[in-house]
Amino acid sequence: MIEIDEYKQRALALAPTIEELGGALDVEGARTELESLEAMAAEEGFWNDLENSQKVLQRTKRCKERIDKYESFVSRLDDIKTLISLALEEEDDSVSDEILSEITSLEQDVEEAVLQTMLSGEYDNSNAIVSFHAGAGGTEAQDWAQMLYRMYTHWVEKRGFKYKVLNYLDGDEAGIKSADILVEGENAFGYLKCEMGVHRLVRVSPFDASGRRHTSFAAVEVTPEIDDSVEVEIRDEDLKVDTYRSGGAGGQHVNKTESAIRITHLPTGIVVACQNERSQHQNREVAMRMLKSKLIEIKEQEHYDKIEDIRGEHKQIEWGSQIRSYVFMPYTLVKDNRTGFESGNIQAVMDGDLDGFITAYLKAKANGTLNLK
Repeated sequence: MIEIDEYKQRALALAPTIEELGGALDVEGARTELESLEAMAAEEGFWNDLENSQKVLQRTKRCKERIDKYESFVSRLDDIKTLISLALEEEDDSVSDEILSEITSLEQDVEEAVLQTMLSGEYDNSNAIVSFHAGAGGTEAQDWAQMLYRMYTHWVEKRGFKYKVLNYLDGDEAGIKSADILVEGENAFGYLKCEMGVHRLVRVSPFDASGRRHTSFAAVEVTPEIDDSVEVEIRDEDLKVDTYRSGGAGGQHVNKTESAIRITHLPTGIVVACQNERSQHQNREVAMRMLKSKLIEIKEQEHYDKIEDIRGEHKQIEWGSQIRSYVFMPYTLVKDNRTGFESGNIQAVMDGDLDGFITAYLKAKANGTLNLK
């Protein structure tokens, strides 16, 4: 029965967290708003203005989702408490596994809901454009950039998100010089923005016949995908457009035709490229959306003329600028310099186990304890 008592303590600890979550979700405000919205929907002539009625229905849906999420957590916790009470009263530990499964599942779901309340930025719920750039160091750095590409695409798949390759530039001998992917999923940008910056690798290089230890750097850039409803002034005379033949790893990533597009925004120096679509026109459309996303990000920071505001991390992809270090030798450790969060299971991290790092970042940001030096 000792295990049952431990589960009881975990259940008691969850109660205030769920209550705080209710406040963060503003459940009472949602209930009040829902009453008002339902009254509007019941008014005569409500459907005469279809545009307004659709907005009311969307707001109604969002209110119901917030209320239902909170009430589901409360109900599940009550069920767990009841199960625990019955087990203790009847001294029946046969339900121990069931209780453990239920409470573990609830803890994970509550943790996820708490994280989502921290994603309050204007574009946090948007899809994300993730770019990878190898630092100085030739093949070693390019191989590291590809390792990061693999790590993040694995994370995307673990989250149940989808990704689409927009651009992929092979390395000279191995790895990649750069790549861009579009990550599609709820709050994709909100989660992945935590990963923007320089990543440092320490390992014995497979490309060094002497077996020496090498340090390599690569940068990850993350911007929200901006839809066509957001207007950004981009003048044709500010653009330099180049076309080239697509290329990619084994032909699996891109369409190899003369349709690839590279666009340089002259006032800022931003360069975007797309080679995955079937036509030059489609590639140009995607590249322009990428450019718009990067310009919006700069504009949001009120430094439209300064490319370093969005890509400053990339100016010095070298020692001292990294946000996270991945050490394969002489020990195994991944440590985030901004939060102090670390993991000794480096293989799991490289296979996409990044949620611990993302959670730690969001919590530290919310608490104002990020180390950004």
